[in-house]
Amino acid sequence: MLILDRSLYDGQLLLKAGALQNAIFNSANFSSIATDAQGVIQIFNVGAERMLGYKAGDVMDQITPADISDPRELIVRAAALSIEFDTPITPGFEALVFKASRGIEDIYELTYIRQDGSRFPAMVSVTALRDDREAIIGYLLIGTDNTARKGAEEALLKAGALQKAIFNSANFSSIATDAQGVIQIFNVGAERMLGYKASDVMNKITPADISDPLEVIARAQTLSVELGTPITPGFEALVFKASRGIEDIYELTYIRQDGSRFPAIVSVTALRDDQDNIIGYLLIGTDNTARKQVEAEQAVLDQRLRDQQFYTRSLIESNIDALMATDPRGIITDVNQQMESLTGSTRDELIGAPFKNYFTDPERAQAGISRVLREGKLTNYELTAISRDGVETVVSFNASTFHDRDRKLQGVFAAARDVTERKQFEHRLQENNVELESAKATAEKANLAKSEFLSSMSHELRTPLNAVLGFAQLMASDQPPPSSTQQSSIDQILQAGWYLLRLINEILDLAMIESGKVSLSREAMSLTEVLLDCKAMMAPQAEQRGIALNFPSFENLFFVHADRTRVKQVIVNLVSNAIKYNRLGGAVTVDCTQREDGRIRVGVSDTGTGLTAEQLENLFQPFNRLGRETSAEEGTGIGLVVTKRLIELMGGGIGVASKVGVGSEFWFELMASEAPELPSEGAAPDDGAPAAVDLDHDRPHTLLYVEDNPANLALVEQLIARRDDMRLLTAVTAQLGILLAKQNRPDVILMDINLPGMSGYGALQVLRADPATAHIPVIALSANAMPRDIEKGVEAGFFNYLTKPIMVREFMDALDLALHHAAALQAGAEAGQ
Repeated sequence: MLILDRSLYDGQLLLKAGALQNAIFNSANFSSIATDAQGVIQIFNVGAERMLGYKAGDVMDQITPADISDPRELIVRAAALSIEFDTPITPGFEALVFKASRGIEDIYELTYIRQDGSRFPAMVSVTALRDDREAIIGYLLIGTDNTARKGAEEALLKAGALQKAIFNSANFSSIATDAQGVIQIFNVGAERMLGYKASDVMNKITPADISDPLEVIARAQTLSVELGTPITPGFEALVFKASRGIEDIYELTYIRQDGSRFPAIVSVTALRDDQDNIIGYLLIGTDNTARKQVEAEQAVLDQRLRDQQFYTRSLIESNIDALMATDPRGIITDVNQQMESLTGSTRDELIGAPFKNYFTDPERAQAGISRVLREGKLTNYELTAISRDGVETVVSFNASTFHDRDRKLQGVFAAARDVTERKQFEHRLQENNVELESAKATAEKANLAKSEFLSSMSHELRTPLNAVLGFAQLMASDQPPPSSTQQSSIDQILQAGWYLLRLINEILDLAMIESGKVSLSREAMSLTEVLLDCKAMMAPQAEQRGIALNFPSFENLFFVHADRTRVKQVIVNLVSNAIKYNRLGGAVTVDCTQREDGRIRVGVSDTGTGLTAEQLENLFQPFNRLGRETSAEEGTGIGLVVTKRLIELMGGGIGVASKVGVGSEFWFELMASEAPELPSEGAAPDDGAPAAVDLDHDRPHTLLYVEDNPANLALVEQLIARRDDMRLLTAVTAQLGILLAKQNRPDVILMDINLPGMSGYGALQVLRADPATAHIPVIALSANAMPRDIEKGVEAGFFNYLTKPIMVREFMDALDLALHHAAALQAGAEAGQ
């Protein structure tokens, strides 16, 4: 009981003696600024002088703390508080103390401005100073260093307002002990930091009991060596310097009540009575966790910076180009080893020397630097570098300006590449230019010859085939019909002829694709409609061979972005192959699916013998029939190659999966498309064609055929002889054909293209230019069957363009269409009269 009374007495003595206040105000580690109620500074301690650079006499009774604070931050703070408290707050001192004036504990960060204009961030704790009647008589602003100084006005000290403000602050741990180290005061900040209640520690333990024991031992040993006297590990080690009147700030680890630990910065001051006797100690601590983290992060950043500098230097040195940097005057500031090798000088010799000194044309070199500074960059700027031993090297410079973080120009960074070999190569190229031009002309001539050969071959092969297939078709449809033996022979002729024509078409297709001259019309098209057409087209072939042909139900409409004609060609080829190479009584299945990647896949499966791995590897090679050359099935090995190239030209993909003894599936994919836009309902089609008119079958129509080949003339004569509604006029030259057209005004003209003297194109122009013949539809009938030939014919103005060999049904349909056209024009002319 006596000990407890003694401890209480010591605590009261600390407060009454003012020793605690003296310790605070004499400390230079915290800025303590006290103001009167209007905010005018009354107290400006040593810590404030050290932090802010002002003398107390410069500010006391003259300015408020707002005058040493960042004005923009005051405006922001005032605006934020005005919103928070729903009341206008004036930017200035009121914004700094508004919360404290309302009795709200306030801690904030703001920027202080020193007397020399420099700035620093500070954590400030604000407390209102009140007298015994709780009236505000001023404010206390404690900065980062929380030690107060002696010198507050006597009224503030006697009122005890300053002392209360310090001990009521929760931002700093203030622990006061008696002379033996037993804790007498344990403020709110200490409770918050350490997790103890004041009652848990007061009159029970010393600060050494909440400190890391190993650090306390280490501190005792260090001080013993430093001061040359044995110091006991424990509380003595924490206050030894302060007990000798030495200002002491150190770092140690505090241990919270829950056992967790945190680094703290502790300032220790001895508390003395009026006779200067030590009656206790004041330990003011701040949580140093954030600073330690910053230091750790800074260490990591420093290491990263060193690593980055090493990495950057490695990049510079490993570059194959000579690299250098100059200041804006053109003085070299840095180089790499390649630049040393280029100039024959060391890095130390180069740095500080003018850039222009190392080139055969210094003025051009300096002009390059000036141009970079003016334009910001420079590319392919050639200079000739000269080394110390006189070796000259042609280099190509690429350079640009570089700036610091504030975008202030620092100089020029340049990279020089040795282009000596390139210059020599360019010289050799220039010398060989004539040969290259000649080779190019030869290649173009060869390419033109190839195109002409393809066109010529098409024409020369189709012309005799026209007679073979044409007369065979006539014999097959003759009256009376041929005998069974004759019909069998005719069938053999037709089968061989059509196969030869297909072979010609496939070879020409492949040649056109590989020469890059195939034309595609890619647009939104109905894949469903094409599949329906292919089903109807391939059904007879499948039925003839006893193959079940299965197509999708067509309930779903599929649209792709492709060339309709070429897609149809691809499907027909795949289905035809699946039928040809199937087993007896087998099946072919065609399916169509929408994939997640936006593509439409068409698959053609068969139940044939399947393909081996070796056959699959050679599948898409031209003229390779995979060992089926001796089979009964006709083929060239070209169709799949053409199919693959066409699909790829349309932006799709093709593939195959096969299993020996089971069958194969060939598939291709094309990009899906939206349905093409259809004409609005009720809109008349605008195709320029006249309305259909019934033909007058009582009047024979006249067909003029201009052709110089006797076999072709004979074929068409026999075809027209079977029609009672037509009579035939013939001409073997274009000039004779024009004359007969003007004299007889035929209903339709059939025109060969390759005519002696004047071509079919020339004849067409003459006929179109004459009002008497301009209206007559002219059909081209030619062995020139290349796609570009057909396009050219349509563009020239032919009503239709038929290719040889003639397909009788197609030929007759074309004549009927032309006759209807001519009749419609005639009807229109008569109505106009």
